[in-house]
Amino acid sequence: MEKSAPTAVLDGTVKDDSIAKTPGPDDREYITGLRLFIVLGSLTLVVFLVLLDIAILGTAIPEITTEFNALADVGWDIGAYQLASATLQLISGKLYTYFNNKHTFLTYFAFFEFGSLICATANSSSLFIGGRAIAGLGAAGIVNGGMTIIGGAVPLIKRPVYTGILLGIAQMGIVTAPIIGGALTQHATWRWCFYINLPAGGAAAILLLFIQIPELTNKERCSLTLVRKIAPEFDLIGFVLFVPSALMFLLALQFGSADTDAWSSAKVIGVFVGAGVLALTFFAWEHRQGDKAILPGRLLRQRIVWASCAFGICLICCLSIATNWLPTYFQAVKGKGPTMSGVYLLPSMISQLIFVIISGAGTARLGYYLPFALFSSVMTAVGNGLVSTFDAKTTSAKWIGYQVVMGIGRGAGMQMALVAIQNAIPASQIPIDMAILIFFQNFGSSVTVVISNTIFTQTLKSTLPRYAPSVSPQAALRAGSSAEAVRALVPVGRPDELGGVLRAYSESLRNVFYLLVGLAAVGAVLSLGMGWKNVGKKKEEEKKAAELAKTKEGLHEEGKGEAKRFEAICRLELFRKRVSPGAKLVV
Repeated sequence: MEKSAPTAVLDGTVKDDSIAKTPGPDDREYITGLRLFIVLGSLTLVVFLVLLDIAILGTAIPEITTEFNALADVGWDIGAYQLASATLQLISGKLYTYFNNKHTFLTYFAFFEFGSLICATANSSSLFIGGRAIAGLGAAGIVNGGMTIIGGAVPLIKRPVYTGILLGIAQMGIVTAPIIGGALTQHATWRWCFYINLPAGGAAAILLLFIQIPELTNKERCSLTLVRKIAPEFDLIGFVLFVPSALMFLLALQFGSADTDAWSSAKVIGVFVGAGVLALTFFAWEHRQGDKAILPGRLLRQRIVWASCAFGICLICCLSIATNWLPTYFQAVKGKGPTMSGVYLLPSMISQLIFVIISGAGTARLGYYLPFALFSSVMTAVGNGLVSTFDAKTTSAKWIGYQVVMGIGRGAGMQMALVAIQNAIPASQIPIDMAILIFFQNFGSSVTVVISNTIFTQTLKSTLPRYAPSVSPQAALRAGSSAEAVRALVPVGRPDELGGVLRAYSESLRNVFYLLVGLAAVGAVLSLGMGWKNVGKKKEEEKKAAELAKTKEGLHEEGKGEAKRFEAICRLELFRKRVSPGAKLVV
């Protein structure tokens, strides 16, 4: 016999839709067990390879420039990767917002692998630079993509743990890169510095391809309609204006520092002017776009944001340039092989890693990041100044101790720009500002690396005729900077000129490190604009805000419960009147 609706409500055989529980954000399925282990391991391996690729080039550059007879291309060997990475950095977050995280990540990684393949098989400096640019395009979305995928794969409460595992292990790629790169270059070939990415990365990508990973948010299926819908969000016109202006500026620096064109030539001046005109057009367009621009002016007008970005540029440029030029000193001047030149970088890398940890803990305990930022800039300036004194006779105690000072300075400030920005802006704006910070760091590195190469080549061309008259500067630029190539420059029967050649290389590197001293000094001034803010105070405010929101949510849920209870009482009263009008309802 079919029950009446009121009776069904009373005995519980029919559930009232109005009081059914709605699944919350933590009720959805996450991956666990072996699937989670495979995803985390694959992502960590991919990010490790990308970070390894960033730092592995330094110990291989002397051999690469020797094989391609292109010492003057060092700036592009490094800068092409960073410039390409910078150009896609600002839109990578939006791609992950609108498209499937795993497919977007694998697309970026496919570009990285293709670029690595081109570098490994390149038969000319130009092709090698092109491969580095393609790899840089892929690297732009790997690190943030890995963290985004982790965000959808595990519950919110576990994300910090797994993100820490991902970044902690992957960052060992930066520390081990000089040793791995040196060993591969010396005992196999420099091409294996890039071949190594293919089998390891390919295996990780295949494992990811066959595992279903939850998304952070619901997304539309990829279609032409979706592309047309979101295209205005990407500021493609700003992107098109920025890329050629940056390329033209770097090309002008390259043309002027090479043997082909004088700085006063129409070609160099014309490219500089074209870069300036496009840059002004880009800034005008960004101003017109407002908050939709790839560089939102509203955020950049905040003093703490632009000061932190500028400080971050100075510090990361000091790191990037020193890491890539110190192996040249150890190989070209000290006559060491690629393996030992990588080992000899460990004093700066280890001291940097230690002080990254110390400064992070110190900021948390002290509550203020500004003292560490200022200390970092001063120590980095002192360290680079000490390193600029390196020559062929520098003792082991000096090159170890001076690198330690430099590493302490870099490590103490590595996190400070990030901490300052996170402390100054609302949580909702942090992803945008993080993308802006990384963009400026990559773009700044790409420009200053080319400038450092210009300084090196111009100094070498002017000092060689003074210290080693029988050695042609053009021959030196074509020879490269490996230990054998530099010593082969000395003509037979003129061994006395080897000292002059080494002095010319030492002074060229000295001027490069003078540039880093200046950058660190500018960073010290900029650090003063990062604000005297108490990090602990903001955390306390966020904690109180979270508790208040939780209290409000509890009151809201309590109110909803009372409303549902009242509704149930009304239904029971209605049922009583229909079944037994004389009975009284007791609640």
